[in-house]
Amino acid sequence: MKRIYLSSPTIHGDEQRFVQEAFDTNWVAPLGPNVTSFEQEMCAYAGCSHAAALSSGTAAIHLAMKCLEVKEGDIVFSSDLTFSATCNPITYENGTPVFIDSERDTWNMDPEALKRAYEKYPNPKAIIIAHLYGTPGKIDEIMAIAREHGTPVVEDAAEALSSTYKGAKCGTFGDIGIYSFNGNKIITTSGGGMMVSENKEYTDLAVFISTQARDQARYYQHSQIGNNYRMSNIVAGIGRGQLLHLEEHKAIKKKIYETYREAFADIPQIKLNPLNPDGDANCWLTCMTIDPDCKVTPNDVMDALAEKNIESRPIWKPMHLQPVYAESDFFTTDGLQPNTAPQKGDNGDDWDKSIGGDIFRHGMCLPSDIKNTDEDMEIITDTVKSLFK
Repeated sequence: MKRIYLSSPTIHGDEQRFVQEAFDTNWVAPLGPNVTSFEQEMCAYAGCSHAAALSSGTAAIHLAMKCLEVKEGDIVFSSDLTFSATCNPITYENGTPVFIDSERDTWNMDPEALKRAYEKYPNPKAIIIAHLYGTPGKIDEIMAIAREHGTPVVEDAAEALSSTYKGAKCGTFGDIGIYSFNGNKIITTSGGGMMVSENKEYTDLAVFISTQARDQARYYQHSQIGNNYRMSNIVAGIGRGQLLHLEEHKAIKKKIYETYREAFADIPQIKLNPLNPDGDANCWLTCMTIDPDCKVTPNDVMDALAEKNIESRPIWKPMHLQPVYAESDFFTTDGLQPNTAPQKGDNGDDWDKSIGGDIFRHGMCLPSDIKNTDEDMEIITDTVKSLFK
């Protein structure tokens, strides 16, 4: 039985050209012309001035925390409904993450909940916002709040490369933006990431730290602790080839979203993840929620798909429900919520009334692979629809 994937790499052949060039010129060492060119090409695409190609999106967020001098005890506001890589780097620097609930309109950080967090923590070191599943959040509102308080913003656009908000690319609104090229992203380098910024000091510092913070000396001297986070020349070659097809990938992802929207239009219990009308989402993953009063659950749908060798997965489990962050503060529009995160993990209990928790409990990610054929999409949609008859 054919395997239908959630979101697997799509390779075209251009990647091999850049990789072969690296081999032909013996640039297989960590750095080389592909790295520099990939940074320049990404800046040109995204509309930013400076970039640092790195080993992962997580490394980019970690270096963002270092650039913003997050230290022990510093408060950093973070999106709650996201993958843990958004907020884990806060703890790498011994900072204190404080989680902000989602809003219904885009599933991203709620500006009103963010305001409530400032009531307890008026001087956070930074805000890190994620654009969930490729849909831009309420950027204008969040940036206005941040600027009012003088708080730097890190945009986690790991899932939102090529998405736009009011015509500008996600990742270019904050003080620092980050992208991911993990294997399941809209373009991939197998593993890799990039930091972008209008502030050259940030990207220069990121490059310095990511190459083990080696001082300018003839011998190996280090005045601070560094990391081995730089992207390799081979990996960057794959990225250059993938970047040529980014808009093509985006168009296919958007077509997948529309296919699901049309297929489920007559099932009132199903709602797809909302798209920001002020933006143009890349539709990296199409997601859906099921009415809580419906007898069909997301687990039922995922199980039915799995029986046909079709990959799907749950919505991200919010950070405030993760055992590792059980002691962290969490804010909704009602203010600070009681510390009730489960210690051993579960699927979310009824006592959690957060918007992110509700989306998690009643939602799932649908197969959104660029290589899905029309026949594949028909098998997926027919399988889902059969459960609602």
